[in-house]
Amino acid sequence: MDPNTLKIGIATAEEFRALTRAVARGEKGRDGDEPKVWFESLQSAAQVLGGENKKLLQTILDRHPASIKELEEITGRKSSSLSRTLKTMERYGIVSLTKVKNQVKPEVKATEFHIEFGLDRRSA
Repeated sequence: MDPNTLKIGIATAEEFRALTRAVARGEKGRDGDEPKVWFESLQSAAQVLGGENKKLLQTILDRHPASIKELEEITGRKSSSLSRTLKTMERYGIVSLTKVKNQVKPEVKATEFHIEFGLDRRSA
């Protein structure tokens, strides 16, 4: 898989805990093809990746702002809102925020997203 591709899993907190416990007990191995990022719902993934945030990522890719302040000037979004959004994206591995001198430079790390989810057939 392309290094700029982020594989996202959709699982409830309960499902994610069960998966983590199974890995810890050795019942399920971790393979390189599993999602690296997990959301509880498609809606929560869409909040991070959709609409204005998709435009924000595209702006960073196209304009290469040297700082959040410069990104604020380009987008018209407030610095506090941008910082909060970018920190959330950084937690998910979508962007990196690098301190350069007294400024924070945003860079997009993931440009492709694969979302994986399914229904647990045992509960059906």
